[in-house]
Amino acid sequence: MLDVNNIYKTFDPGTVNEKTALNGLSLHLDDGDFVTVIGGNGAGKSTLLNAVAGVWPVDEGTISIGGVDVTHLAEHKRAKYIGRVFQDPMMGTAATMRIEENMALAARRGQSRTLRAGITRKEREEYHEMLKILDLGLEDRLATKVGLLSGGQRQALTLLMATLKRPQLLLLDEHTAALDPKTAAKVLDATERIVNKDHLTTLMITHNMKDAIVHGNRLIMMYEGNIALDISGEAKKKLTVEDLLSRFGQATGSDEADDKLLLG
Repeated sequence: MLDVNNIYKTFDPGTVNEKTALNGLSLHLDDGDFVTVIGGNGAGKSTLLNAVAGVWPVDEGTISIGGVDVTHLAEHKRAKYIGRVFQDPMMGTAATMRIEENMALAARRGQSRTLRAGITRKEREEYHEMLKILDLGLEDRLATKVGLLSGGQRQALTLLMATLKRPQLLLLDEHTAALDPKTAAKVLDATERIVNKDHLTTLMITHNMKDAIVHGNRLIMMYEGNIALDISGEAKKKLTVEDLLSRFGQATGSDEADDKLLLG
């Protein structure tokens, strides 16, 4: 479902600020893979997601989604393949519009605009059922303006909206980092339910090593613009934070693993 082949990305080349963010990185995701991504600050995690999303072009290499080469496709054209949730809970919704209106926008994404009536009774019933999966009581607040919701509620709604049209690839860019621990846990639980229900191919960046271990069927750890560790199956299920740090240190030869990851 996702093929990233030997991609490079350098910012400010030829200047004193030159920074190689991606250094020959390759990654393959099968249909339905739920991959968590972890690494210290500057490891290239967000650069990878932005490269896949088309926020900026890569210098070398290719990116394919669902067998379609999107390497040179503009971000807005690539968006039809991708659902994305950002770190900021305020980015994915329209605060002055009602919950049902936000969901209607997501449901009609990519469709031609018409002069037909707004939201039908059938659509409201569908949104009511969809919102139940979040377990936040939002199904009974369809007429509530989104700006009145908490950050966690807005982020959970954004997640649901991003997956409403079942994207070929779901990108989660530290989508719980701005939330308090209790709310973050609720949003992660909702994420797991949505991803599993629709068998969504997912790439989730997280700053929390425990979350990276608990969620998904595969974990990759990045270091200096490449993948230092790639763990899946039974090996991932048996992982502990201590094991992860130890294996990272062995793979990179870095004695700064604890600081870079724990502080990153």
